[in-house]
Amino acid sequence: MKKPALHWQILISIALAIPFGIFFFEYAPAIKLIGDIFIRSLKMIAIPIVFSSLVMGVSSLSGYKDLGRLAGKTISFYLATTVIAVVLGVLLVNTFKPGVGVDLNLSEPVSDLAVTSMSFKDQVIRIVPQNIFEDLSTGNLLPIIFFAIFFGFFITRSSESTKLTMSAFFNSAFEVFMKMTLFIVKFTPYGVFAIVSNIVADQQADPEKLIGIVSSLGVYTALVWGGCIIHGAIILPSILYGFTKLNPYKHIQQMSLPLLTAFSTCSSGASLPFTLKESQEKTGISNKIASFVLPLGSTVNMNGTALYEGVTAIFIAQAYGIDLTIGQQFVVILTSVLAAVGSAGIPMAGLVMITVVLGAVGLPLEGIGLILAVQQLCDMIRTPVNVYGDAVAAVVVANSEGEKLNL
Repeated sequence: MKKPALHWQILISIALAIPFGIFFFEYAPAIKLIGDIFIRSLKMIAIPIVFSSLVMGVSSLSGYKDLGRLAGKTISFYLATTVIAVVLGVLLVNTFKPGVGVDLNLSEPVSDLAVTSMSFKDQVIRIVPQNIFEDLSTGNLLPIIFFAIFFGFFITRSSESTKLTMSAFFNSAFEVFMKMTLFIVKFTPYGVFAIVSNIVADQQADPEKLIGIVSSLGVYTALVWGGCIIHGAIILPSILYGFTKLNPYKHIQQMSLPLLTAFSTCSSGASLPFTLKESQEKTGISNKIASFVLPLGSTVNMNGTALYEGVTAIFIAQAYGIDLTIGQQFVVILTSVLAAVGSAGIPMAGLVMITVVLGAVGLPLEGIGLILAVQQLCDMIRTPVNVYGDAVAAVVVANSEGEKLNL
């Protein structure tokens, strides 16, 4: 028999975990070990894949000396739209507050959070590392991201032999970390079963609490979908029209194949060949621009993922009874943008990156267990937004370079 796709395996594990947690709750603690190992594995791989991805992406720009102007336009566009996406998500989750009032017996005092002991000024200063090895060992992500970008930039300023050696090293390292990530992701159904069954077992004596959790997750999922639809169907088309005066909805129609591929596979990487093909053949973007903007976007431009991470971090904080300050939410926004930049274009990559965002504001990683049940649903909608953001960037950059497009 053919093995079911990963998302079906996850859904089956959730369907089995719920009755297991209700009827065999006394055995749930015995399998908690599996969930703990799964969470630690995600945390283990998050920083290596972000570091290698950022160094690889920044250092690769050295091969495009004649496209320096294009690189500036492309990266500026990607950062701007990613910030817009995550701010939209944070506004939505603060407005509807899906995690507030969900009694999970998980509440922790705010004073226990790492970020509460620092002022906003201190948080900004700490982005620049004073000892990168200490930050690597403690998982302090923002300084690591700063150093990775700094390091990658100066690879481009090194001698040709150094550039080739270092680029080859980090490309190879990224490939290895990707394979490790895919291996860990294969065990998601087992981690989901252990985590969900323990959550259900903890609440099985009070059905009303269980219903409250399900209801809260429904609102959370609706917010992720709603935010992605607003960003993908309104904000990005408006940006495309504002910069180019071209028809954005005709462009969406041209991109239907890569968007449907992204929706069904939950992988922007799997959609990239179709995005390249349709952008050139249907939209009329030159190979020079498409081959630079789109592959770079599939690595560093994750609008849907950034929105999802912002919503998820604040939702988990609400479920833990933690009221994040404006400064702490700014850290969530900043970390979501940077984590999205370092996110791999593979299914479930957002699950790995959310450990980064939670760690940046000191939230317990066990909170991931709350959203595992709806991870696949969220993955399905945010991936097409990631892909469409890349396609819009290609149109805007091509139009700014004077190319005539079929829109």
